[in-house]
Amino acid sequence: MNVPKKTGEIFELLSKGQFICSNSCDPVIRKLFDVIDEKENYESLYDYFLAINFILEKGDEFYYFSRTEKKVDLERKLEIAFRWIDIVDFFKCFDNSFASGYSFTPSEIAVKISVDAVLKNKADGIRNTLKFDDKISYHEVVSKAIESLIRDGYVEMENEILKAYKVLSSFKYLEELINNINIPEGVQHEIP
Repeated sequence: MNVPKKTGEIFELLSKGQFICSNSCDPVIRKLFDVIDEKENYESLYDYFLAINFILEKGDEFYYFSRTEKKVDLERKLEIAFRWIDIVDFFKCFDNSFASGYSFTPSEIAVKISVDAVLKNKADGIRNTLKFDDKISYHEVVSKAIESLIRDGYVEMENEILKAYKVLSSFKYLEELINNINIPEGVQHEIP
């Protein structure tokens, strides 16, 4: 089986739960995306990683690993999904166009919280979801939420001087996760 020379680097990133995105600010990650995106490479990498129990998944302009999960892990994943739903809801409330390629600063969000009651309520919700102390400022809540997005590979620093961030194509993974939640009509009225 022929695998690309960059297989080790690809594994290092993806095995840590990160994404390899086409629109990353990091040229190394963009190059890794191009390596995987070649049809022959994707097929050989898929087979190679499958042999060691990792499934190379292709999203819309991003790649990631998945694995078959035990039921115990599913409960933990559901808790994480609830957290992400709140965070995505908060950022979409800030700006509905918050998606792949969007650039923003924490200061813009903190300013909008001070004049938008709905966004302020959503920030309070994030405070509860992420189990923050009620005394931390909204700017800190925003910063911590952004840190979560960075840590999990959905956002990266675009400009250190301006403290500007860029939403990566992997953010579509969260959007798809939320959009795929289907609550049947009869059950909708039973949820408090």
